[in-house]
Amino acid sequence: MNENWKIETRAVQCGYTPGNGDPRVLPLYQSTTFKYDDAQSVADLFDLKRDGFFYTRLANPTVDAFEKRMAALEGGVAAVAVSSGQTATMLSMLNLASAGDHILAVSSLYGGSVSLLTNTFQKMGIEVSFVRPHDDSATVAAAIRPNTKAIFAEALANPALVVLDIERFAGIAHAAGIPLIVDNTFPTPCLCRPFEHGADIVTHSTSKYADGHAQCVGGIIIEKGGFNWKNGKFPGLCEPDPAYHGLVYTDNFAACPYSVKLRAQFIRDMGVPMAPFNAFLTNLGLETLPLRMERHSRNALAMAEFLEAHPKVSWVNYPGLASSPEHEMARKYLPDGASGVLCFGVKGGKAAGERVMNSLRLAAIVVHVADVRTCVLHPASMTHRQLTDAELEAAGVSPDMIRLSVGIENIDDLKADFDQALANA
Repeated sequence: MNENWKIETRAVQCGYTPGNGDPRVLPLYQSTTFKYDDAQSVADLFDLKRDGFFYTRLANPTVDAFEKRMAALEGGVAAVAVSSGQTATMLSMLNLASAGDHILAVSSLYGGSVSLLTNTFQKMGIEVSFVRPHDDSATVAAAIRPNTKAIFAEALANPALVVLDIERFAGIAHAAGIPLIVDNTFPTPCLCRPFEHGADIVTHSTSKYADGHAQCVGGIIIEKGGFNWKNGKFPGLCEPDPAYHGLVYTDNFAACPYSVKLRAQFIRDMGVPMAPFNAFLTNLGLETLPLRMERHSRNALAMAEFLEAHPKVSWVNYPGLASSPEHEMARKYLPDGASGVLCFGVKGGKAAGERVMNSLRLAAIVVHVADVRTCVLHPASMTHRQLTDAELEAAGVSPDMIRLSVGIENIDDLKADFDQALANA
């Protein structure tokens, strides 16, 4: 890869380089197994002494190319693709924390992530506490404990659309000797570059914009490289692993110990890799990601301005709006567009909003977000319905909130659809 390539070029060119006479487009290696001519070659693969493929649960050529492309887009040294975005969220922290440890999370999170952290992690013996995204630095720093292993946050919160002050949270994390993990699903690397602002690990639900066509469930975890894992807080990375004959990840894989440990331990033992076919399709989606994010952002801003001026709409939340309290933070972290998701409320509350949703003809009610087709969802009764009232408030989810994921259709058609639907409010 040419280090000077812009992101549009990386999206098309990185991850797969065909040789003389090879297919120009990344092939789909739909195989669980790979043949070798001698036993020692396979033994070396099992012992992590050489690169290669022996079983698709661990690695696959199509998945490997997709991982390399995502790492190139984010500017990381390595990536591990997994079965879903939820898996990526979970394993990004389990790779560092175990029973008796603590994770600090920013409260403005996707409802499934809140449930994972407050319920499932607790059953695993990992305690999680929350700070609000706008808490002052002293409050955040005071929430870090001696056994805290990471801070986890979303770059652009789903659905609260709070823009994370990545530099501030990274500084707090690094002062405590722990990494900042940032979910960059909504902005994608086309709009936000968490590593350039101090983040150490980036996750994605690739089911969203990375795929872009609502075809494939998947997730990915990307390592920036350069974090000091030898500071005494991460023995799992720095002490011999008995499962690999005493191998030490920070010694044997100094460039990307976090990623190698993640694959060697969790992908191997839990069996949660990305399927080759999903990697193949999502990799195709990445080729148009810069083009799509530009259109998504432009359409979303136009829709936000349209809704903000509509007499039937009570409020609109979109960081790209000049009126948004997140606008200044968006100018810093999202200078090329604020992505394609916005939220709004209809005068008359939840019941009126439901009538609007039911009246839409072009936009669809679906349990999904961030693909080429415009869709709507009511978070409080759908994606965040397991949360308590207090958790909903902390996540920035009001009872009347409608989440609108703006697609790449013609903006005039989208405005006309919402105008006729709002007439029924």
